[in-house]
Formats: sequence, C-alpha cells, structure tokens
Amino acid sequence: MGLFSRRTWRDFDLVLLCTVLLLLVYGTAMIGSATQATEDLRHLWQRHAINAVSGLVLLMLVAALDYRFYESLHRALYILIMGSLLVLLALGEVTQGVQRWIGANAIQPSELAKVVVIIGLAKLLADRDGQMDRMRNLLISLAYVLVPMGLIYLQPNLSTAITIGLIWLFMVLMAGARLLHLSILGLGGVIVSPLFWLTLKDYMRDRIILFLNPASNPDTYYNVQQALISIGSGGLLGKGFASGTQSQLRFLRVRHTDYIFSVIGEELGLVGVLILLGLFSLLIWRILRVAAIASDPLGRLICVGVAALVFIQISINIGVNLGLLPVTGIPLPFVSYGGSSLWTFLIALGLVESVAMRHKKLTFE
Repeated sequence: MGLFSRRTWRDFDLVLLCTVLLLLVYGTAMIGSATQATEDLRHLWQRHAINAVSGLVLLMLVAALDYRFYESLHRALYILIMGSLLVLLALGEVTQGVQRWIGANAIQPSELAKVVVIIGLAKLLADRDGQMDRMRNLLISLAYVLVPMGLIYLQPNLSTAITIGLIWLFMVLMAGARLLHLSILGLGGVIVSPLFWLTLKDYMRDRIILFLNPASNPDTYYNVQQALISIGSGGLLGKGFASGTQSQLRFLRVRHTDYIFSVIGEELGLVGVLILLGLFSLLIWRILRVAAIASDPLGRLICVGVAALVFIQISINIGVNLGLLPVTGIPLPFVSYGGSSLWTFLIALGLVESVAMRHKKLTFE
C-alpha cells in the first residue's frame, strides 16, 4: 500500500490535527505578546512559527510510515539516543551550569529521548502483553528507563528524568502491572531517598526547600510571586492581549518559556485559561481515543505513552505557575517557546496519527 494512497490516509485524525494547529497559533501569539517589550526577544514568535511549520512536516512524515516500522528500529533508536546523551555529557555546551544542548542550543537529546523511550517501552511491554503482573517483567521495564533517566539526571536535568519515570509508570499501569509490585518499588524509593537527596545539586535542593518554606529565600521566590500576581490579576477576561503589567513591564521572568501560562492568565484571564485547558483536554481525549481503537498492544501503548507525556508536562508546568510544585524548567506543550520540545511533541503526535491510520475497523455487515 502506498504511503500517500487515499486508503492509507482516510483515517487520519483531522480533529487531533486541528486541535494542535489551534494550540500552535495560541502559543505563537502569546510568545509574541510576552516578548514584544524586550528588543532582543521580539523575533522569537517568528522562530516559534517556523519551528511549528517544520514540526508539522515531521508529524506528517512520521505518520506516513507504519508505526510498526519504528518497532523494528527501537534498538537502534535507543542506542543512538543513549550515545547522544553520552556525547552531550562529554562535549555538550554548558549553559547556566547545565549541559543539555549540542551545537549552540540547536539539539536537546533529552527531549527526543522521551519519544524513543515511549517507542522502546511500548515494544517491551507489548512483547510481554498479559505478563506484566510478574515482578521480573516490571523490573526489566524499569531497568530500560533507568539508563536514560540516569544520563539525563547527570546533565543535570531532574525534571526531564522525572517526566520519563512518570511516563513509565503510566505505561506499565496500562500494561497490567500490579499495584502491589509498584508499591514495593515505591517503598524502596522512599528508603533510598536520603541518599538521592545527597546527590542533588545545590540549586535543586534550594528549589525544594523554597517550595516547602517560601520565607527561606524571598529573593529566589520572587518569580513565583510574580507568576501568582499575574494569574490573580487577570480576573475573568484579563487585562487584554499584550497589555499585562507583570509581563510587559518585565517583572515576570522567563515569561515566554516556563511562565507563559502566567502571561495567559494575566492577559486573557480565566476565559483564556479555560480555552487553553479545553484544547489540551480535547487533544488528550483524541489521543486516548486512538489508543482505544488501536489494532494491537504496541499501538495502544504508544498512544498511552504520548498521552502521558502531554498530560504530565501540562500538569507540571501549570503546577509550577500556580505555586503548587517546586520550580522546574518544564515547558507548556505547543505553547512555550523551544524548538526541541515542540518538535518532540509533534513527532510524538505523528506516531499517534500513524496508529490511527492503521487501526482495525469494526464492521457490522
């Protein structure tokens, strides 16, 4: 069957694609608003738009290939991304004390690692379909994700390592892992947590302490306060597009990346936030719909992994903006500025579309 035949593409999920397009337009507009008051950042909305267009091309190319083709490449992809993470630790560019990019902030392997882990883990779990109630299989799946988690943590990038760990949790639960076994692993994690605390960088410890006791460092808590002021001052309808005081007067830092949700809350108010959350809810529902109609465990688990990735990053980013979680650098999917992150999400949705296009139809003839 040809890649571009009408029969191949007839089940392409247009609702999912249109939802993504609306999110991309939303994000591009808000990045433009958040950066217009800063001369050297005014062009970022254009770069985001270009990244969005190139990412949509990647989505279509990934969707064109049968998702089972990526299954056959899972080992090569895993080795390639682990190699990239090792190269990053050895030769990556150091920015603000961390090593996350290769080539002048052009490539962030830890972002692409999320998609590779979803593919490989889906393959591993699908091969053990109906057998994930065994502790041995659960430990094998955990070992699979601990390698990239460890390499990413060493950058240091704790938030992405945690994201991959949570993706694993969602996927093994859907694959049939027993809650008892997961509880035992969780208890083990609690026991070794004091040792883990000792390995954290000083700024990581400071963020956790600041979350538990904001009065411990008022200067560091400044941006969290500004985010809360931004969201709280927006009211029902907001102060108007590009008219927020905290964002336009630059009281709110990193407003085009980690704290763009606060800009939305201030300028578009509760209505703008609800529209954004509605689009996110529709997106996740469409992904889970594809999971429900997938023709095999592999397709179902890929979709579960992608849905988990989107949900986790939305929850963490909004939680940070609302002061409900410790400060971390997790972007808001499709809305925050960042090329590697945006491409990662669009590639992941390409996988979902590939599953949708090749699901087994039910007939009632």
